[in-house]
Amino acid sequence: MEDLKKMIQHRLVNDYDILFQENINEEKIRSYIDKIAETLPSKEKEELKNEKMRKDIAREIMDSIIGLGQLKPLIDDPEITEIMVNGHDKIYIERNGRMELASIKFNSERDLMTVVHRIVAFTKRRVDESNPYVDLSLSDGSRVNIILPPLSLTGPAITIRKFLKEIRTIEDLVSRDTLTKDMADFLIASVKAKLNIVFSGATGTGKTTTLNMLLNYIPSDERIITIEDTAELKLSQENLVRLETRQANVEGKGIVSIRDLFRNSLRMRPDRIILGEIRSDEALDMLQAISSGHGGTLAIIHAGSPQEVISRIETMIAISNAMLPVSIIRQQIVSAIDIIVHQEQLTDGSRKVTYISEVREFKDNEVLLKNIFSFEIMEENADEKKVTGKWKKSGPAPLFINKLKKFDKKFTEDFFKSS
Repeated sequence: MEDLKKMIQHRLVNDYDILFQENINEEKIRSYIDKIAETLPSKEKEELKNEKMRKDIAREIMDSIIGLGQLKPLIDDPEITEIMVNGHDKIYIERNGRMELASIKFNSERDLMTVVHRIVAFTKRRVDESNPYVDLSLSDGSRVNIILPPLSLTGPAITIRKFLKEIRTIEDLVSRDTLTKDMADFLIASVKAKLNIVFSGATGTGKTTTLNMLLNYIPSDERIITIEDTAELKLSQENLVRLETRQANVEGKGIVSIRDLFRNSLRMRPDRIILGEIRSDEALDMLQAISSGHGGTLAIIHAGSPQEVISRIETMIAISNAMLPVSIIRQQIVSAIDIIVHQEQLTDGSRKVTYISEVREFKDNEVLLKNIFSFEIMEENADEKKVTGKWKKSGPAPLFINKLKKFDKKFTEDFFKSS
């Protein structure tokens, strides 16, 4: 059977070019196997009459040629949230928030590069000597970063942050203790009220997952524009335009940045603009657009705390050669951003929304933040690998409370009293 499978693999690649077909699936591969079977000698044709054998061969071929080879079992394991390939002979995984060395490895760098090319083949991206690193998404929503030698001295490196299929709603995040029901209701009302929200945190803390869950609450009659480096956001609304940046070509030309797309999106009559990540000089365009009436903007930024969000935005604007005084930048931040939702991964591996902060006012030349909710760590038990704590409300009510009341009457002044 092994020789038969290899022969069929060869025919599928050469006769049907399955490596470069869009929307290839197991059913389509099985139909090709049926066609190949008609051309085989009687002995092999008889073997392939067995329905189970054809199904098994199709699945194995799907995994080995189209799939991720040795990485497939790690992708399928629901307990694994991240896969890190450090060259062909070392694969690390994050399981339940903890890092460990996987038991599998690639036989050679050539085998690893085969998987790299399989991953990239079904996207509009490219990775080679002239373009040695790339970000992309798998069909299930998992995020992938690939970087090749000579930039990676340990050999080809792949990082896969898996899309967690078991998280489908904001209620799933509540049940996983990422945030409380009150916090979830507050964020839902804030999205419906078209407040401008920035989601912050370090890499891998769950910012995009939380944003994705809240996107479900954008009304279906709004026109939504998403802008991303790599498409990750999941929206079900129909009036949606998804924009994605473009890398430079071989000659180093043709690059389209987030800032380019953001400026263009303002001409597309958006009700909502969603930024996959604020990284550079698009920060100033975002603030100016929001201040001029484009409410309901949602964006992600990498930062270590809500206060650091402010300083990072200031820095981005400063390096854009805008030549604006710091006081003007800070006033624009206060007038544009309503809420910062900050997320962290704690020492026990759990991910939590640790702060929901209001960007409250500009006073004494400073941006003043006021925590609406915050997570207070009570105890960290290293032996049991467990962090215990509680969320508390800091009071008083946010300045935009009247906007929230239109969508949820429970948000009274009493609701926000310190706890």
